[in-house]
Amino acid sequence: MEKLSIAFKNIALVKEIESPENPGGLEKRVALIPKDVGQLTDAGLNVFVEYGAGEGVGFADKEYLENGAIMQTADEIYLNKDMIIKFKGPSLESISQMKKGCTLFCMAHFHSFPDRAKMLEESEINVIAMEEILESPKVQTDEQIVARTSMAEALKGFIADKSIDNLKIFVIGRNERLAGAVRRAGNRNPYSLNMLNSDVKFEALKETGNETLYFYDSKDFNDTHRLIEKLKESNSHIFDLNQFEKEHGAIAVEKYRRTHKPFEFGLRRIQCLHITGQAGARHGLKLLRENKPDLDISEAKVVVLGYGNVARGAMDEIYSQGVKDINVLGRTHTTKERIEAWLKEADLVINGAEIPRELRGKLYLVSNEHLKNVVPDGSVVIDLVGGSATNRSAVEAAVACTYLTEPNFVKEGVTISALWGWPMLGMMRESAIEYSGQIVDVLIKREKMIEGLDTLTSGVKRALVCGPFKGES
Repeated sequence: MEKLSIAFKNIALVKEIESPENPGGLEKRVALIPKDVGQLTDAGLNVFVEYGAGEGVGFADKEYLENGAIMQTADEIYLNKDMIIKFKGPSLESISQMKKGCTLFCMAHFHSFPDRAKMLEESEINVIAMEEILESPKVQTDEQIVARTSMAEALKGFIADKSIDNLKIFVIGRNERLAGAVRRAGNRNPYSLNMLNSDVKFEALKETGNETLYFYDSKDFNDTHRLIEKLKESNSHIFDLNQFEKEHGAIAVEKYRRTHKPFEFGLRRIQCLHITGQAGARHGLKLLRENKPDLDISEAKVVVLGYGNVARGAMDEIYSQGVKDINVLGRTHTTKERIEAWLKEADLVINGAEIPRELRGKLYLVSNEHLKNVVPDGSVVIDLVGGSATNRSAVEAAVACTYLTEPNFVKEGVTISALWGWPMLGMMRESAIEYSGQIVDVLIKREKMIEGLDTLTSGVKRALVCGPFKGES
């Protein structure tokens, strides 16, 4: 490993306890798992781990000791540390134990907890918010570019003749390549965008003909029902991603990289958005089965707002549970004039759409009026984005996130859930492992954050939400 210039020599890994976003202390994940602590100690850091920090997700103190950690009690863990790492934001009581000028590295959510943010600032604690760190520059793989350019090619004629507004797009199946194609399609504002289960039969299709596009990937599509053959006879437009890749993929990638300068910032570096979407959709389908026991889940009307990483995780879970047809809504579909048509008769609505911070509390994609007059009784609304009274969600009924202590509530006959930390629902260990690897990557690998606040990359610097403050001499 490349030798690092270490500014944060003494690091504390803190156990999760009750805090403003962790009522009841039910969040048990740990920010660093033992083998990743071993990577930090191998790099020359002193890593102090609070006793029991990993027990909630199955990692024993002995494993941390075996990876070079120094175990400490709750009374010792904050003392004289250069950096404090934890998953959720700190308890209010712990802030007074942190030394002036130290750096807290956590999911800070400053806009959701302004009183705590003020306390940290008054205590001169530097805060780097994990959720604010972005790739810099944006990283795109060849496969992601092929997915993007293949859908662009499929839509080229419809955009040229201005018929995209009337086009109904159906993406058959699910894989990483198709996920990228869904995102590109959503950005082009078709009339509608749906994901179909790969075992769909021609007779079950609701729309065919010249105003439909069926997009698939023959690389992993086993067409046992001769769907493509029948679609060709129906005058529908058909596009095969795999065929495009074979014939034009290399040229498309080269041209895209030559003509598209990488964006300064890309995706979140520390995130489990896909797992978040999976967990939220899994809970939503569970609630739906309870609310509507006579409903055949495969026939459920499911609406997903957004097509980013968190929404994609939801789509994957819904797809894996056998739902035949998923309605995917982009920006033009969620306007006040159009969204009612999608919410009408919806069994499950999943919000994965972010709205600009300046519109939070002013714009609601799923309003209380929709719950009262449009969404049927017994249906379920899952909010994957969340927020608080000072940083409102796009789901008006979700004034603030719900917690494991009471994950759901009912409004106007509709069950709402907006959990703070969706992976806590059965996916704590998996998400802890994923987060831990990303944190280590930011600390000592790609971003080398361990070298200090003066050398932060642009993707990390934007996440310094409090400070910089000088330490005590």
